[in-house]
Amino acid sequence: MSIQTLARCAIGASASIILLMAGAATAETVNPLAEKVRALDSRFEDIAVAKAEGYAPIPCASGLTGGAMGIHYVNAAYLKDDAVDVAKPEAVMYEPMADGTLKLIAVEYITSKGPASLEGHLFNFNTAPNRYGLGPFYELHVWAWKQNPTGAFADMNPNVSCDAMKGM
Repeated sequence: MSIQTLARCAIGASASIILLMAGAATAETVNPLAEKVRALDSRFEDIAVAKAEGYAPIPCASGLTGGAMGIHYVNAAYLKDDAVDVAKPEAVMYEPMADGTLKLIAVEYITSKGPASLEGHLFNFNTAPNRYGLGPFYELHVWAWKQNPTGAFADMNPNVSCDAMKGM
């Protein structure tokens, strides 16, 4: 094989790798469900809207090995009805900021009926007993406002912290 042929093969392989990597990055950053969640649920950027719609806070949830989910504002009526509706998440999640404000970062869909899915994304199953005092349930986080390096539907986000709560 000539040097020119080897060079063309190497260039072609490099271009293929770059295209694959670009496709993976695009697939990760352009998520149809996260986009839909942002379109339908951005009203919750104002915490007063969440409160007016019946959401109430539970303490900030941190992971045992780092990261967090933030403060969940939970709508008890939605939690009881077992319906899954993109526009009516059972919980909206906020990260506490150092200035005392709360920043919308994600939503969570919860149902006791399963196995459950939303637009092709399977929910995670949680057994009982659990830290929330609920019976067994299925849940799906959608990190629509804060990028999660472990995935748009992962439970914990290593880029989220409850540290700002320590001074409150």
